[in-house]
Amino acid sequence: MSPTSAGTPTSRRLLLAGAIFLLGAGGIVATGLVQRSQARQQVQNWTQQQLAPTVALARIEHGGATRPLTLPATIQPFYRASIFARVNGYLAKWNKDIGAHVKQGEVLASIDTPDLDQQLAQAMAALASAKANYDIAVVTSNRNNALLKQHYVAQQVADVSAADASAKKALMDADAANVRQLETMESFKQLAAPFDGVVTARNTDIGALIGSGNSGQPMFELADLHRVRVYVHVPQALSGYVQAGQKATFDMPQYPGRTFEAEVTTMSNAMDAKSRTMLVELQADNGDGKLFAGVYAQVHLELPADPNMVRLPATALVVGGTGAHVAVIDGDGKAALRAVTLGRDFGDSVEVTAGLAPSDRVIDNPPETIRNGDPVSLAPRAP
Repeated sequence: MSPTSAGTPTSRRLLLAGAIFLLGAGGIVATGLVQRSQARQQVQNWTQQQLAPTVALARIEHGGATRPLTLPATIQPFYRASIFARVNGYLAKWNKDIGAHVKQGEVLASIDTPDLDQQLAQAMAALASAKANYDIAVVTSNRNNALLKQHYVAQQVADVSAADASAKKALMDADAANVRQLETMESFKQLAAPFDGVVTARNTDIGALIGSGNSGQPMFELADLHRVRVYVHVPQALSGYVQAGQKATFDMPQYPGRTFEAEVTTMSNAMDAKSRTMLVELQADNGDGKLFAGVYAQVHLELPADPNMVRLPATALVVGGTGAHVAVIDGDGKAALRAVTLGRDFGDSVEVTAGLAPSDRVIDNPPETIRNGDPVSLAPRAP
């Protein structure tokens, strides 16, 4: 066999072995590149997961058919009157003290009015003099009229006497009106109760100098407490839910554990410019006399609930210069900031009246640096 024919198979085998080696080396390199790319992607994913903050969902409470509203209130009597003097003088005596139950027209006190008494006596004397002058003028006029018919006096004389009688009658009527006025003033010497009620204040005593008018302190304070008025200031945001005829309850510190019933009767239909609240009046019966004037109370109202209103922890709020926001998790697992409208603040929780849907997932204690589109990782729920 020639050397040429002997060397040919060996070269082929070497080429085949080299090709197999190259293919194996290429496969090893390709496998390494793929594994390295997969490892790089896994590291990148892990890094992104580590960078995404882990957050927990806030517990959201949805409103029911009604929502309670508790507000401070003040109780006032159904009728209240400050009793002032209409005449000047000195207090002769008082008949009723604080806490006394009085009937309408019952005398509370009597005033001694020496000046008024003298004015009345003088006016009565002037009236008597005017009446005497009028009587004489009438007699003279009648006599002249009779003489005129017999042509003993002139018509001028009869006319003058008739005019004089008319003038004297006018003076008499003026004096009579003055007497009636002073007699009316004399009736104010007795201070009478204008209605059935309770004396809540007495600011005078025997011998005190009494001045007419209401510029000073009233002599007595009278309150009708058979029924009371309960005044409460309702915030503007909730005033639209309060209506006349609505039932309510209230309680007072001096009667722990006891509640009283009341009913909304009227509203002021105007907002206070400072507090942005509306004055609402409720009324309640006071048959047992347990309710007093000026008492502090707490009124409890049941207002219709807004179906879109939710209550969430205060820690879920993101408060900034543009208003209140909350962070929610969208369908892609990313954060989204929502502007919300807040209702009542309960300290640890707040009401959200607009801006949230019942299906929203709200983040509790969101990071301060959270922005729209930031990926977040949801913490597993505790069992």
